[in-house]
Amino acid sequence: MTDNPIIVALDCGTEEALTLAHALRGRVRWLKVGMTLFYTAGPDIVGRLKELGFEVFVDLKLHDIPHQVAGASAQIARLGAGMFTVHASGGSAMMRAAVESSRRAAEEVGLPAPAVLAVTVLTSVDDEGLLDVGVERSAVDQVPLLARLAATAGVDGVVCSPNEAALMRELLGDEALVVTPGVRPVWSDADDQARIATPAAALAAGASHLVIGRPITAAPTPAEAAARIIAEITEVTS
Repeated sequence: MTDNPIIVALDCGTEEALTLAHALRGRVRWLKVGMTLFYTAGPDIVGRLKELGFEVFVDLKLHDIPHQVAGASAQIARLGAGMFTVHASGGSAMMRAAVESSRRAAEEVGLPAPAVLAVTVLTSVDDEGLLDVGVERSAVDQVPLLARLAATAGVDGVVCSPNEAALMRELLGDEALVVTPGVRPVWSDADDQARIATPAAALAAGASHLVIGRPITAAPTPAEAAARIIAEITEVTS
């Protein structure tokens, strides 16, 4: 049951996150620790979730000078994270520092190296939002530009909206990770996401992993919501 592409986003406090984790054991393999949970619970939350049998995706979207990102990446690797994110807009030198530092740190402590994922354009940002920050390219043009830059820096994959998943798969090849937030099952609201798709559509487009938060975490019974999404995927893809 846990061999599925869902990553459940735990964008909440410590106790709620642990309650959700216990409820989701045996349903999903991956949990996402974003800023809200990481800054509330601290780095130890990664180990606590791993002790429950989960793989952990640390989504802090690192974006700083290469030296600082290298240091943060090393610490994330030592925690045992399976994946973590950097902003592609931080540039190739910064991304390369994240890749090299995390691999070196993981080797030093005898852990598998985490996958480094480059965030292209946030799924809450549309073309108008890009214009607001001085980017005149549309999202459909900006995403591949950043993805190509990330590939040259040696990252393991990208985070992008489902709308760009097919292009990312074409650009980056079969082995790349293509992680798509902005995924909403057919029975769910869009919330604050601007560029979304259903789980089956995202997978068909080339996504390797689906980040899903509120449709599961805000459901009356999160385990049942996760099972419903898995069934939705299976029905369409089998």
